Amino acid sequence: MPTTNTSGRRKTAVARIYLSEGNGAIIVNGKDYKEYFPTLPLQYIVTQSTEVSGSAGKYDVQVNVAGGGVKGQAEAVRLAIAKAIVELDAEKKPALRAKGLMTRDDRMVERKKPGRKKARKRFQFSKR
Repeated sequence: MPTTNTSGRRKTAVARIYLSEGNGAIIVNGKDYKEYFPTLPLQYIVTQSTEVSGSAGKYDVQVNVAGGGVKGQAEAVRLAIAKAIVELDAEKKPALRAKGLMTRDDRMVERKKPGRKKARKRFQFSKR
């Protein structure tokens, strides 16, 4: 029975997954993914990797996710599942790559700079 462990990241969210053969159950932090991600767009994001690769219902996924917001967490889970599927079957990589599911979105919040109100915003200028 093939199993694999991978991780996916997005912004400050980190998802560690344990993928094994099964009937398609996705458990996120001890809850069903539909309970953890209550909205349909987030549920679609989580299951997108399995649907694109044609392996929906083949694998059980156990997920530990922390940090970030719900959308970042969902996208981190999506990347981790895609990486795990490719680890088990490399022939599915082109289909996942074509949909952009194999790329880690490395955009992060820019840090606040000293002497500024936010990262780039300045305090109001006064000539006199």
